[in-house]
Amino acid sequence: MMREWDAVAQSVLAGNLLTSEEALAGLQTPDRDLLDLLAAAYRVRYYYYQNRVKLNYLVNAKSGYCPEDCHYCSQSRLSTAEIPKYHLLEASDIVARARHGIQLQAGTCCIVLSGRRPAAKELDVVAEAARILKAEHPGVKICACLGLLSEAEARQLKAAGVDRYNHNLNTAPDRYDEICSTHTYEDRVHTVGSVQSAGISPCSGVIIGMGETPDDIVRMIDELRRLNVDSVPVNFLLPIPGTPLAERPLSMTPTWVLKVLSVFRLGLPDKEIRISAGREVHLRSLQPMALYAANALFVSDYLTEPGQDAALDWAMIEDLGFEIEPLGTPMGPVPARA
Repeated sequence: MMREWDAVAQSVLAGNLLTSEEALAGLQTPDRDLLDLLAAAYRVRYYYYQNRVKLNYLVNAKSGYCPEDCHYCSQSRLSTAEIPKYHLLEASDIVARARHGIQLQAGTCCIVLSGRRPAAKELDVVAEAARILKAEHPGVKICACLGLLSEAEARQLKAAGVDRYNHNLNTAPDRYDEICSTHTYEDRVHTVGSVQSAGISPCSGVIIGMGETPDDIVRMIDELRRLNVDSVPVNFLLPIPGTPLAERPLSMTPTWVLKVLSVFRLGLPDKEIRISAGREVHLRSLQPMALYAANALFVSDYLTEPGQDAALDWAMIEDLGFEIEPLGTPMGPVPARA
């Protein structure tokens, strides 16, 4: 099996696409062969990103009060979860929170608003915060996540210094209606296209653990490849009390999570793969091994749920012999030549 997965890695590095059959085989790999699969993923990861780990930091600039009904989300209109709720922060407060992320060695700060799409005033405030942050820290990468977006709105953010825009696909196309009814999968795809057209780097990812099949996961990878997104956050469902998915059992094992991340790496070889929400719960003691497939993670807390202490993340990276990507590093892969 080792030679087989090594051959798959070699094929991917030669420019061949991971086939659906290979992706399914990766997801169905027996645990005894997991290290062979992970080694193949690491070979590809190392070629494009060496041992660098990009740290991302979330700034929750508007929390709760969302009119959408995304079943997984603690901020949706269906949720009764006890979370902080507040309207849009001032630009100065957004910048202050982003500064904290930079102190935690995050090279990318992501400004997030709850809601269907940003109002004009909200867009102006985020743009102002981006301009201030860029003036103070030219090397920081700014990501925004504000909901559905038009190309004109994306161009406003681009002009203010926003480098990347996140809008997750979340699940496979034919399953989307099961997790949300207030907007469509096509709405999300349109937003990804809008930010690409405006010259902003597109970020779009998934949530694993909402009842999808292995075939669904393969379709997610195919869709992200088709849309040619640059960054892929891979979330693992946190069944938050008060949300429609609260009773979904925590059935994912750490080895399953590693298989998923390995297949995402092999299927999207040169993309930023970020282990995101749920890593602490589902990977547990195997968190460090995920970085053999993924090259990025969120440091500190998520939007409404606590994450691992930043010092533990730093230690995890150091213990692996990896290094935190320094502020100012260009986005995207820098293929190894040795």
